[in-house]
Amino acid sequence: MVTANRSPLEQFIQREARHPQKRYLVQPLPGGQVQTLTWGEAGQQARRAAAWLRSLAMPPGSRVAIISKNCAHWIVADLAIWMAGHVSVPLYPNLTADSVRQVMTHSEARVAFIGKLDDWPSMAPGLPSEVLSVALPLHPQGRFDHAWNDLQACAPITDDPHPDPASLATIIYTSGTTGTPKGVMHSFANFDFAASHAMALFGVGEEDRLLSYLPLCHVAERMFVEMASIYAGQTVFFAESLETFVADMRRARPTVFFGVPRIWTKFQMGVYAQMPAQKLERLLRLPLIGRLVGRKVLAGLGLDAVRYALCGAAPVPPALLDWYQRLGLNVLEVYGMTENCGYSHVCRPGRQKPGWIGQSSPGVEVRISDEGEVQVRSGATMLGYYKDPERTAETLTADGFLRTGDKGEEDAEHNLRLTGRLKEIFKTGKGKYVAPAPIENRLAVHSRIEQICVVGDGLVAPLGLCVLSEVGRQEVANGARSELESSLRRLLEEVNGELDKHERLASLVLVKDVWSVDNGFLTPTLKIKRNVVESTYGGRFNEWAERREAVQWHE
Repeated sequence: MVTANRSPLEQFIQREARHPQKRYLVQPLPGGQVQTLTWGEAGQQARRAAAWLRSLAMPPGSRVAIISKNCAHWIVADLAIWMAGHVSVPLYPNLTADSVRQVMTHSEARVAFIGKLDDWPSMAPGLPSEVLSVALPLHPQGRFDHAWNDLQACAPITDDPHPDPASLATIIYTSGTTGTPKGVMHSFANFDFAASHAMALFGVGEEDRLLSYLPLCHVAERMFVEMASIYAGQTVFFAESLETFVADMRRARPTVFFGVPRIWTKFQMGVYAQMPAQKLERLLRLPLIGRLVGRKVLAGLGLDAVRYALCGAAPVPPALLDWYQRLGLNVLEVYGMTENCGYSHVCRPGRQKPGWIGQSSPGVEVRISDEGEVQVRSGATMLGYYKDPERTAETLTADGFLRTGDKGEEDAEHNLRLTGRLKEIFKTGKGKYVAPAPIENRLAVHSRIEQICVVGDGLVAPLGLCVLSEVGRQEVANGARSELESSLRRLLEEVNGELDKHERLASLVLVKDVWSVDNGFLTPTLKIKRNVVESTYGGRFNEWAERREAVQWHE
């Protein structure tokens, strides 16, 4: 039975009272040390920080920013902001100074918690001078108005705040594959609806373990880690860095794990770097040995204890899901958006249908518009975009449905399949419309392609821009270029044979760049920014399309 209209703060306070000594947050420290906070310790530190925030006498509902990579005190700071009666505004930890200033100014944040960051000097100029800065325990070098220890010197608040469920809890600024970020407003009731229904659906509990590594400022990590831990009592382990990620996974041995497609692909490429794909495929086909090999591979990745593996935030190639299934790990697709707390659809265990996401989550209504757009409505739907009623009206229908911008269809069992983004669908020079995502999923089966972006607006035929995996790049450097080209030609022929004539690709172009967050090709949640891809390579598109060589190199 799901109890609605309770805040995450009330859930935390109840859970803290039930097991104050239970381990809650496990934080790796520089030098190989690990710090653990119990539920009681996290609560006490949050209360002391809340007392300090209250001492500032800001109006109720003032905005307080969190600028940090994932760490234990990110969550403690969020709790403190809510306990003090304010609204949290998380920022991505790798924004430019201009982007920091944009969000801070738009949100009117008056205080900023500064935590674990890789390049604070490049971000710091974006912090408005009137904003009070507070350094969390893990923080970069720099000058800050206050340290976390200053806040801990305050006497803790003694009341147990009960915010109005309908009141604003947070403003989440979207990472945005195009355009400027939007401030998505969520209430405590939104969080409660999504978290309580999701926990009831999966039956996770206090013995489960999570690894936090995707940005906590993103709705997926906020729900799958912060809210899940508060509502189900799970222990949260934090990753220290990309370099230590596999070691962090092995230390946590998560029982529930959420990853975006790029992460699941990176795991796969890491396995292929240790063992050739063909050899692994041969071993997995052997009945008894295959199971043993699969378990060994999962253990090496730190995934051997996972009960629920989830994948979302972007289209997932069915071949990738099938690969994990053959290892012995059933990866379930989920679908959602920042605008509905990431709570919309999820595939149920044992009911997977290749190429389809799954059914709507409990309490979610779904309809497909005349244009084929997926529209959803639930108690997790946002209040609107902050200070942007016009864009809010464009996104929310008069009867409260969220326009997702995704094209899709439902089968007889109400499974959902996405067929492309309305804004990503392009028209070729012949006037035919093409949805890139399904084609990209077909091409992603190749063991040496790590990223793929299909383009073709105004071209005689679409192109597939490909980024090779590290293994693929090494093989080319070692003289295996012709073998790679041959396999890619075969792939292109197979994929084109499955497509309608107007969808067929003129060429696969192997670009020389490796697309990453740092060079601006990926969002912080590892989605490809199509506008950046198109602006970077667009000057060559016509040349590549008209040349019509099956495989071309961007050199």
